[in-house]
Amino acid sequence: MASALQISGIRKTFGNGDKAVEVLKRIDIDVAPGEFLILVGPSGCGKSTLLNIIAGLDEPTEGAIRIGERDVVGVPPAARDIAMVFQSYALYPTMSVADNIGFALEMRKVPKAERTKRIAEVAAMLQIEHLLDRRPSQLSGGQRQRVAMGRALARQPQLFLFDEPLSNLDAKLRVEMRAEIKRLHQASGITSVYVTHDQIEAMTLGSRIAVMKGGVLQQLGTPDDIYRRPANTYVATFIGSPTMNLIAGHAGRESARGQFDIEGGSLALACPSPAEGTLMGLRPEHITFGDNTGWRGQVSLVEPTGADTFVVVQTGAGNVTVRTSPETRVRPGDHVGLAVQAENVSWFDAQSGARL
Repeated sequence: MASALQISGIRKTFGNGDKAVEVLKRIDIDVAPGEFLILVGPSGCGKSTLLNIIAGLDEPTEGAIRIGERDVVGVPPAARDIAMVFQSYALYPTMSVADNIGFALEMRKVPKAERTKRIAEVAAMLQIEHLLDRRPSQLSGGQRQRVAMGRALARQPQLFLFDEPLSNLDAKLRVEMRAEIKRLHQASGITSVYVTHDQIEAMTLGSRIAVMKGGVLQQLGTPDDIYRRPANTYVATFIGSPTMNLIAGHAGRESARGQFDIEGGSLALACPSPAEGTLMGLRPEHITFGDNTGWRGQVSLVEPTGADTFVVVQTGAGNVTVRTSPETRVRPGDHVGLAVQAENVSWFDAQSGARL
């Protein structure tokens, strides 16, 4: 199957000579037709720069961008058959909602009857039929973002680009709009690329996630791959809330099954190699409380969140966060044993951070 979007060897450098700063370092991603790709990472990692290059708002220093069968490097944004939704709604304040949605179609000389039909279809999809005669100033933040998405949807583009579209919304509205964007993607089937620094948005929306740091693609995979099999310690600690626990230790030889020795205790676990400088990675839900274990600590913090309770335990190997049920009764100061779900352990090299 041909790619809907192909990003090949993209580099981007700002400045010249000794002052040159490379913000993208040979990014390679193929996006399948109908896929929802998330570009996620902290501020300054290069994700918005990459989106701007895809959109044609910036040009790469090196590499190629193909949308469908076309190499679009040097092609102006208007000729790339894309639609973009920004963090700011960028609506025309003097136009009605209907005119905002249909403006791009009008500029393309689409007949009025077809424009009216398309505006009605998009409004129904977004459930904003009752707002078509209003001006942007008469709308809430969520309604304005729906109109911005409607304007992009009305064009029926080959590629949909989202640049942190939910950043200006409050927490409740963000949850509602996440669901709305996912529903729209399922209904339209348009290939989409979505930029965010929010790992919750990344996990809930994406069919695949590209985790970036310092202009380098750290890992590309499904949300399940990224969460359960992180490629390195950066991905392990960036994706997931609370973050993955990383415990330093080394593999011992005393047990036939294998033994992982840590400060103040040991665990019967088969470590990949009996060497110093190994990190054991455990998600908080993969640690339980138990008495028959060689790893013990003292509870320092209990955080009820409703559905879950997070318990921070001080151990000789450092602080460990445990996700448990609200029915678990522990208090700060309690001494507890920690049991590990061996099948869910991730192992990393302590020097490079790479998954073993």
